[in-house]
Amino acid sequence: MKPTERLHGSGQSLWLDNITRKMLDSGQIARYVEQYSVTGLTSNPSIFDKAIESGDYDAAIRDRAAHGLAGEELFFELAIEDLRRAADLFLPVHERTDGVDGWVSLEVSPLLANDTARTIAAAKKLHERAGRPNLFIKIPGTVEGRGAIEECVASGVPINVTLLFSTEQYRAAAEAYMRGIERRIEAGLGPRVGSVGSVFISRWDKAANPRLPARLQNRLALAVGRDIYRAYRQLMDSERWQRLENAGARMQRLLWASTSTKEASIPDTLYVQGLFAPFTVDTMPDKTLAAFFEHGEVGEALPADGGDCDAQLAEFAAAGVDFGAMAAQLQREGAEAFGTSWKNLLRRIEKQVRS
Repeated sequence: MKPTERLHGSGQSLWLDNITRKMLDSGQIARYVEQYSVTGLTSNPSIFDKAIESGDYDAAIRDRAAHGLAGEELFFELAIEDLRRAADLFLPVHERTDGVDGWVSLEVSPLLANDTARTIAAAKKLHERAGRPNLFIKIPGTVEGRGAIEECVASGVPINVTLLFSTEQYRAAAEAYMRGIERRIEAGLGPRVGSVGSVFISRWDKAANPRLPARLQNRLALAVGRDIYRAYRQLMDSERWQRLENAGARMQRLLWASTSTKEASIPDTLYVQGLFAPFTVDTMPDKTLAAFFEHGEVGEALPADGGDCDAQLAEFAAAGVDFGAMAAQLQREGAEAFGTSWKNLLRRIEKQVRS
């Protein structure tokens, strides 16, 4: 049995952090489903920017432009076409798991990150336009995003909360999700609205390593992950959540994102192996997925009480790590990076339309 199959069989979902039309056409994603136990996928502006840069969408862009589409409207036409196909591919998993698994994700424009009202309108429009029951709309877990998350969940739109880095950010996103569910129950609506909270891991180590002594390098991200997992388990055990579950609600699952290593000096499966836990999701780019398939190991699951994370985090605090400030910086930089990718892909589309 391959490591990916063992990981899936132990209760963690493996999702692909990538999508291109070429991967769909060639059957590569279908092979990941068959051979690598992949049960969903995520996308983001950086992924689509690289896909469009490859030239694989040139003919499709020219075709849509000939029909009067341009800019964001043209991009979303392309993205939704791809994600519908992926959603259909994962629909059997979605139905078999009663909606727990088998999801794909589409992000609202990152340029709306600071505009709650427009994010809400865009999320609702995109979900309706996609027309698939197993498609998440991604909204960043920023201060402005939390209001949009609550409103969209209350309206029945499945949400992937993205760009979470710290325990505090995760809790705030989970609170927004629960408020949306509570509003549905109060209104007499069905309480099951799919959601995941996506926590970005490896960027902690990349940001902190230059300022840490060698003995602490490449350890911070997993310590933060343990702390967040403890918060996740505490939330599941809380009286508030138990009341919602009793009414028929389903927990917002914790998703580990940015699980590829950024340095050649550390094992390429470090974050995947260190973040195994049932009823969570690990979304990986192709390279990390292939590495884990070939030589990954499935060990002990994350401890529900966080294990020794408090002692580890105290070491980092003593070394000068300001967790709140760093988490805010990482979230801000992540939003800016997605915004840059978004502008790049729109420029590429415009250039192709003019050519």
